[in-house]
Amino acid sequence: MMTKKTLWMPAVILLLYGACMLASCQSCKDKAQVKVASTEDNSQFVTLTDVVPDAILEIRYFGTYNFVGSRIDGYEEPTALLTRQAADSLKAVSDDLIKQGYRLKIFDAYRPQKGVDHFVRWAENVNDTLMKSYFYPDLDKSVLFPREYICLKSGHTRGSTLDLTLFDMKTEKEVDMGGTFDWFGPESHPDFCGNPETGQYTGNNSKSPAQPKRSITPEQFQHRMILRRAMMRHGFKPFDTEWWHFTLKNEPFPDTYFTFPVKQIKK
Repeated sequence: MMTKKTLWMPAVILLLYGACMLASCQSCKDKAQVKVASTEDNSQFVTLTDVVPDAILEIRYFGTYNFVGSRIDGYEEPTALLTRQAADSLKAVSDDLIKQGYRLKIFDAYRPQKGVDHFVRWAENVNDTLMKSYFYPDLDKSVLFPREYICLKSGHTRGSTLDLTLFDMKTEKEVDMGGTFDWFGPESHPDFCGNPETGQYTGNNSKSPAQPKRSITPEQFQHRMILRRAMMRHGFKPFDTEWWHFTLKNEPFPDTYFTFPVKQIKK
């Protein structure tokens, strides 16, 4: 899948790029046998808000406020799609959090393969740094492949992964998580300044060498934990480098990467 554009990249970057292709990380695992569903085969998917009507949508890849800075290929409407199983589990999460005073805010759910391909093309062009100051100010763009911020495959394309945060119904504002969605850096890790397994805030920000004084507050850490615990209670597993990213444990299509576009599914 490498293009002519990659030939100018330093040899070490190419080697690491290849390593990323074979990595076993949750979000970009590239298995040897990959099944690709037909473009229009969305029969096992639902429009997320049909199942979770209380969810708020802010589909970042339909707009321009994202790390690329433009609408991403395959996002034809500002909606969110999930497999039926993932949507049903998310409804349980939503009901749980509403009792605590929160609603879910969705940034991304199902992502078509053409959207992932768009990310890859963008990452290959290291001169395109339009959104660097917003999403990766501490990184040189050339490291995005070797550090697995961008990979050839994404769990989102299997339809049971989503990116989300909390919305406070009392303040009518997005909850402060101590960092923005899609921030490329250790500050996005669930264990930044705390232990997500115990829920204990430690204040340890040693994971951020570029900005040693950067940290999140105990309240911000606990906000992350509220979301994490609710998602895990209802069948989702977290990701170790992104506090906003969760995948259904028993996802129905673990080896299938879908290609149909993101647009409203008609009943």
